[in-house]
Order: sequence, then structure tokens, then C-alpha cells
Amino acid sequence: MLQFITHPSERYSIVEEVKMVLEAGCKWIQLRMKNSTDEEAKAVAEEIIPLCKEADAILVIDDKVELVKELEVSGVHLGKKDMPVAEARNLLEGGPIIGATANTAGDIFALKGIDVDYVGLGPFRHTTTKENLSPILGLDGYRKIMNEIRNAGVVLPIVAIGGITLEDIEDIMATGVNGIAMSSAIINADNPTEYTKAVLNKLYNRLA
Repeated sequence: MLQFITHPSERYSIVEEVKMVLEAGCKWIQLRMKNSTDEEAKAVAEEIIPLCKEADAILVIDDKVELVKELEVSGVHLGKKDMPVAEARNLLEGGPIIGATANTAGDIFALKGIDVDYVGLGPFRHTTTKENLSPILGLDGYRKIMNEIRNAGVVLPIVAIGGITLEDIEDIMATGVNGIAMSSAIINADNPTEYTKAVLNKLYNRLA
């Protein structure tokens, strides 16, 4: 599974980014506009909702729970400093996907008993797309956390995130994670559509 996370770019608008990765076959978009107002995010979301529907792709919005409810998109992703996951589930009730950010096994264990659909675990390495970065995990960090949570019976899907490139995919997936989230590597590629296709090919070939 590949999750594409939008990020402001001098080269492309967010709508253009989404069009390129959808064209490549990506089926999961996270609209991340951290410093935007709800109205700014809503305007962009309304442009990409029909694109995602046409491509049969999941669209989650970062942080903005009320907007997710209003626009009836697929779900929300919540960082550690965003609305508590349990509160978001109460507001959204049963339907929408809720993803949560984690940096440690303890973060994941703390989600026990809460209706969470997946965890974004990271960062893998330093990334410029996120402020106030948590400690870097690297491959060893992923191996240790995945072993700890699986041995404890946690079956939540885990998505690796944070500075990941095409060349990292095989090693990261070998740690036991279920998917990859990417942003800057795709946006900054010479050809984002072809780069996304290469990422998907590597993921699918590994899962085949």
C-alpha cells in the first residue's frame, strides 16, 4: 500500500500533485495542509474529491476532523498533537477511517481499545516536510517496534513514513510494516508520475 501525502511545492499545486499520483495508480491520498485555514483546505479538498472518486481512491484529510465530517471524505489522519483519536471517533462515529501517528511502541499500545484503522509510524529518516520531528527510527527502530507490537498481539496496519525513497522500500517492508507513505520523494522527482509508478511496482512485486 502506498499513501501519498500532499505538501506545498514551488513546482506544482496540490491539485496537480494529486492528479499525477492518481494517474500513476496510487489509491490513497492524504491531504495535508498543516498551516492552512479550514476554508483553504476545504477549497482544495473540493477540487480533489471528484478526482479521487473517479480514480476509486481513498482520501483522508490531515487533522481537520470537522472538515472530514462536513465533506464526507474517507477519513482523517491525526498527529500526536492533533485532536485525541477517541474524541475524533466520537465526532465521526463509525464510518470514516481514522489514522494515528506514532513514534514508539508505547504510542501504539496507547491506542488499544480505541477504534483506529491504521498507524503512521515514523519518521524513518529526517524529512523537511514536517516540523518538530520526533526521534528518527531507521530500520533498526522499525524492526524493534514491529517485533514488540506483533509479539503483543497488535494487528493494526502499520504504515512507515518520513523521508522514504524508492530505494528504501524493500528494506523497510522487510521490517514487517504494511505500507509506505511518501511525499517529498515523489514531489521532487524529475517525473512524479513515473516515480510513483516505480514505487507501486516495487511494492506490488514484493507482495506478489
